[in-house]
Amino acid sequence: MQHVAILGSTGSIGTNALDVLRRMRDRFSVCALTAQQNVDLLKRQAGEFAPDTVVIGDRGLAKQLGSLKAEVLTGPQGLETVAAMDGIDIVLNALVGAAGLMPTLKALEAGKRVALANKESLVLGGELVMDRARKGDGSLIPVDSEHNAIFQCLDGRRPESVKRIILTASGGPFYAFSAEELRTVSPQQALSHPTWEMGQKVTIDSATLMNKGLEIIEAHWLFGIPLSRIDVLIHQQSIVHSLVEFVDNNLLAQLSVPDMRLPIQHALTYPSRTPSAQGTLDLASVGALTFQQPDPVKFPCLQLARQAAELSGTMPAVLNAANEVAVPEFLRGQIRFTDIPEVIQETMARHRLIPHPDLQQLQEADLEARRTAKAEIKRMTQGRK
Repeated sequence: MQHVAILGSTGSIGTNALDVLRRMRDRFSVCALTAQQNVDLLKRQAGEFAPDTVVIGDRGLAKQLGSLKAEVLTGPQGLETVAAMDGIDIVLNALVGAAGLMPTLKALEAGKRVALANKESLVLGGELVMDRARKGDGSLIPVDSEHNAIFQCLDGRRPESVKRIILTASGGPFYAFSAEELRTVSPQQALSHPTWEMGQKVTIDSATLMNKGLEIIEAHWLFGIPLSRIDVLIHQQSIVHSLVEFVDNNLLAQLSVPDMRLPIQHALTYPSRTPSAQGTLDLASVGALTFQQPDPVKFPCLQLARQAAELSGTMPAVLNAANEVAVPEFLRGQIRFTDIPEVIQETMARHRLIPHPDLQQLQEADLEARRTAKAEIKRMTQGRK
């Protein structure tokens, strides 16, 4: 019996993970669940899965969990405690944003398998995270559909046999929009993803292609592949989740229906494979599979992410922090969709790079970038009044 902690159990990845675990109670026991604010759903999940521990990020909501039999922890410290807790074998990190870094580090240090859906752990602290994974008994299994696809294609193959990695992207809802049309899109339009059901932040990142930019950085650290050998193709059907090209010019691709429960199950059960309740891919009904190059002019976030990755050091943390500030302001209607990359670019331009930061320097760079991004948004909005 494997004991599992789900960090971010009320989000899209977390709820899908529980759906997988609901069907595999003979193999897995859910020992810890965490949420930031969604108390009602967390209580229902705890009632069904009976974890020993729950964590609520917002300390002010802890009293509403008092009726649970589980131990109740709060805040970032509660997440870190659960991530390193004795008796837990697998930590599924489905947190959103920079908040996921410390739990990832703590879990690896404690020798856990980390089923990683929190890409920001590697965007912010790729060097630190991979170093922690190499030095300890912990391991990383990617949950993102693209990186899990690459993981499956590479399984058992030597790194020097890899020529390049190709990440696929759905293109989001605005792939066919003109640059002028992008200036006037609404948050409601941006949240209407054509393929995947995700949380608001990830859905907007998919629309700007920032999500794919972050995934380039994630793939670089996870698989040790130079940035110059990581490409992106738009694949609107979301059937081919990524590809690996080898030095002999053969390509391997991983295909499945677009359902996050498949990579989640793979990450939990690896190295074995077990029957899945999810749908079988019917290629005949899918018909054509198409691929196009992304447009870097209409979607500059992709290039900004590459620039941050090439500069390395603290710059990816700055990129991520500025994006985490800009996206909620777009959702609130305070800035335009096309302002998101402008805020990020300006924040990066004002940052003084630290080449090989320690954890404290990364955290300070993150905070500084958030202040800079907020100031840029204030300047931008005041200039339009």
